[in-house]
Amino acid sequence: MTDAGSSALAVSNRSELGRQDLILCQRHIAHHSKSFYLSSLLLPKAIRHEAWALYAFCRQADDAVDGDNPGDGTVPVDAPEQVAQQQAVRSLRRRLDAVYRGEPGTGPGHAIDRSFYAVVERTKMPKALPSRLLDGMAQDADQLLYGSWEDLYGYCFNVAATVGLMMTCVMGHKLPVARHAEVLLRASDLGVAMQLTNIARDVGEDARRGRVYLPDELLARHGLRREQVLSEAASGQPASAALRQVVADLLSRADAHYLAAEPGIAMLPDGAQWAIRSASRIYQRIGGVLRGQGCDSLTSRARLSALAKICWLLGAYGAGLRPSARRVSAERTSGPADALLLRYCREVEIVD
Repeated sequence: MTDAGSSALAVSNRSELGRQDLILCQRHIAHHSKSFYLSSLLLPKAIRHEAWALYAFCRQADDAVDGDNPGDGTVPVDAPEQVAQQQAVRSLRRRLDAVYRGEPGTGPGHAIDRSFYAVVERTKMPKALPSRLLDGMAQDADQLLYGSWEDLYGYCFNVAATVGLMMTCVMGHKLPVARHAEVLLRASDLGVAMQLTNIARDVGEDARRGRVYLPDELLARHGLRREQVLSEAASGQPASAALRQVVADLLSRADAHYLAAEPGIAMLPDGAQWAIRSASRIYQRIGGVLRGQGCDSLTSRARLSALAKICWLLGAYGAGLRPSARRVSAERTSGPADALLLRYCREVEIVD
């Protein structure tokens, strides 16, 4: 198991990423994930560079399966068909195998893999962790259905909480070994919260791909079925009152995880807190914009302007100046799905 908790992850021990490879990672992130890129600029240089490498690997995987998302709620013109998506996942697994063999490849086409390899080498990140991310990509490719909240949590852990856990490997934290699992649970909460926000925002876009991530358990509570969601999305009409309530419930569930994740930010190194708090606040605000649209994510896509993002960055900075925001709770913190998330953390070998 990697010890993401060692605060002795000194900058001097960080692997040197190749300059040209790093530039390609930076460009990839700046193009494909503007919100993350903006927040990443607030990280200390050494952490920022490894974060670019890590997130470029994750985005590369996502784009290989789903295509280059234009970010306007439409399906990408280059979105692969299902068979091609499944082939892409197999190719990604081979690339991950090569990274963990220490053979990430040569040439510009493997720049991200080489940078990710440097991160893996320094952090001793268990292979099960990024492999679980690819499991989530496979779920997308196979268009799996989600019957229960637990099913959806498994997906959210795979595609989002794993990224938070890998970032924790990069950043380190301030907790003693006895509370190592706690900071990982709070990182998982933030990943789950962000993914639930994504799902709420993208109901229309996902449905136009033939995907419904809303669990049957939630839909049934409001008298809906998966087929009705697909039909509503295809109609071009605003969402029904029932579907709007489903989205509202999803956002409320996300809010519970943002709340649980908040004390975890104080557990991170001081230099990393602003960036993570900013990312959290920006994503929470996306949920607020969606609520302002009446929770209709079929006919419009909740998004923030660049100016709004900067305002939330400044707000996050101000919030972080409060001593209480930087103080690690003496009491153990908890979240709404700790037992389940702890089980998943053990499965990816980041917790004993």
